Amino acid sequence: MASAISANKAELLAIANAVATEKMIDKAIVIEAMEEAIQKSARNRYGAENDIRAKLDPQTGDLRLWRVVEVVEEVEDYFKQVDLKAAQKLEDDAKLGDFIVDPLPPVDLGRIDAQSAKQVIFQKVRDAERERQFEEFKDRDGEVITGVIKSVEFGHVIVNLGRAEGVIRRDQQIPREAARVGERIRAIITKVERNNRGPQIFLSRAHPDFMRKLFAQEVPEIYDGIIEIKAAARDPGSRAKIGVISHDSSIDPVGACVGMKGSRVQAVVQELQGEKIDIIPWSEDTATFVVNGLQPATVARVVLDEDEGRIEVVVPDDQLSLAIGRRGQNVRLASQLTGHQIDIMTEEEASEKRQKEFAERSKMFEEELDVDETLSQLLVAEGFAELEEVAYVQLEELGAIEGFDDELAEELQSRALEAIERHEAAAREERREMGVEDAIAEIPHLTEVMLVTLGKAGIKTLDDLADLATDELIAKKREAPKRRQNPTEGPRMKADVQQSKRTEDKGGVLGEYGLSEEQGNEIIMAARAHWFEDEEDAPAAASTDEPDTQEAADADSTT
Repeated sequence: MASAISANKAELLAIANAVATEKMIDKAIVIEAMEEAIQKSARNRYGAENDIRAKLDPQTGDLRLWRVVEVVEEVEDYFKQVDLKAAQKLEDDAKLGDFIVDPLPPVDLGRIDAQSAKQVIFQKVRDAERERQFEEFKDRDGEVITGVIKSVEFGHVIVNLGRAEGVIRRDQQIPREAARVGERIRAIITKVERNNRGPQIFLSRAHPDFMRKLFAQEVPEIYDGIIEIKAAARDPGSRAKIGVISHDSSIDPVGACVGMKGSRVQAVVQELQGEKIDIIPWSEDTATFVVNGLQPATVARVVLDEDEGRIEVVVPDDQLSLAIGRRGQNVRLASQLTGHQIDIMTEEEASEKRQKEFAERSKMFEEELDVDETLSQLLVAEGFAELEEVAYVQLEELGAIEGFDDELAEELQSRALEAIERHEAAAREERREMGVEDAIAEIPHLTEVMLVTLGKAGIKTLDDLADLATDELIAKKREAPKRRQNPTEGPRMKADVQQSKRTEDKGGVLGEYGLSEEQGNEIIMAARAHWFEDEEDAPAAASTDEPDTQEAADADSTT
């Protein structure tokens, strides 16, 4: 009998060691699972109402089984309670209120109990394995990992990572790349999520950071931090651009990334299935970086509009198609790389645009200031574009224009102020007809013209304005980048472009007026000020009611 017990002990420990080694989890977790399984089987044998505990010694394999009972004066639950007399037979010093141990004989597991115990152990081990996998991968976002393709399900690639599985979703794969089961594949970890069926590890081969990491593996200077990739943009499987800078003036960042006879960049290109990569010197000067980003096209002139976050790039006629690229690819990648919206136009188009703007502004000054064409054109030529610029510019600056004197400058400013006041009066009347409250007009930074815009958007009270977030009020509208229609592209491409415009043409109600974020915050807070005044008045009203309430209570008690 003793030898049989010894064999059982040895077998339990051997199973625990084998499972812990195979699943790469702590042996203590397996021992705990075994104890839980034995406890469950014992409760089935002795009664589920009993509080039964099991302890398996991880060194010797000794198994102890006992029942925990409470010492009480009068027994109500015979499964979990015992009287003092019976308790003292188990422990001599037992007293009321103690919890004592009542040893139980070992149980022989039947077929059903053994199967149940097996399920408990498997579940516990499975949970521990999932937790270990999550802990192992949760902090590895942005790391390039190699695995073996296990299967392809509905276009998504399942990758065996050794101790876990990852998934490359269809939109994170390189287009037209064939995934074959059993092949090794590299990808970057983009996200790790906890899931009931184990950790969800999301991988990507289309992310720009995957290309960054590949360059860091191929270019020692990037790995060492001497060269830095400041920006990256990809059209996966087709073309990419990276902006690089060297922190050591003796090292050429572009040449280091290209390598001897292009060996370094070619290694990355092969991994990305032939994706062409433009390596561009990064520059703090936005205009210079945009010019570099549009390579291989030659740029004639760059016009920055910092308020709108747009850049107009003028190119020679013969460089237009090269600058735009096939289906707008070159300008799209340059826009992503620089973080600015880029509009491409030819010299002829730029000239036509300038002439149109010149004519429109001249006409406006001619009508609003009641001056002749020559004078209005002279103002535009000097850089004036709005009435406010004429009205509020330093008088000396206006008088310094060739052919102007102080008297003419004063007269122009006076007429500009009158014109602004006319517009304000007309807008005020329109605003009031629309029902926009006068209280909104008292808020700083808002003009009557802006109030008309608010009214057209249905914002007519302080509460309407206060309900808006700052972005909903001042965010600038963004239009889809201009692109030329290739005659070979069909109706579907046109529809895609129109849909893109509808999607991107979103902005705040006052987005066209160039208000800053600080001004937007001040407007919203001013509109919400009355909310806090109401809160301050409420306690005062409550306190004034208290004496009346007390008097009523006294009257009741007297009665």
